[in-house]
Amino acid sequence: MEIILLVVGATQVGYAKEGIADFGKRLNHYTRFRVEAVRDRAAQKAFVKAGDVVVLLDERGTHLTSVAFADRLQKWMNAGPKRLIFAVGDAYGFDAEFRAGASFELALSAMTFPHDLVRVLFAEQLYRAFSILRNEPYHREG
Repeated sequence: MEIILLVVGATQVGYAKEGIADFGKRLNHYTRFRVEAVRDRAAQKAFVKAGDVVVLLDERGTHLTSVAFADRLQKWMNAGPKRLIFAVGDAYGFDAEFRAGASFELALSAMTFPHDLVRVLFAEQLYRAFSILRNEPYHREG
């Protein structure tokens, strides 16, 4: 299975590029992970194939703890899709058609973040989820 962070537009900010590269390298110890940047909403829709599981990263989505996200991730992986896609919308979010085709909507916070920062935050949370699933010391509850 491949996990893809599907974003509209290239990552612009240096710290975000560095953070995504760092967590991407760490994630590749667990799974095939990559960031796919497309130019617009139409290209984002065209990227998704039948059988993909699509999760929208959206402030209106469901709020999960890191442990609950890890549990949800395990369920998605157990379902056996070839690709698990986490999508970040453009400045206006997602259109109704793309939203209707998603399996789940996940909120990283009730706050709004710049899109480049969301990419880093999500990559870190995905790495944290894998460390939780493998019972590794990166995530500490307290």
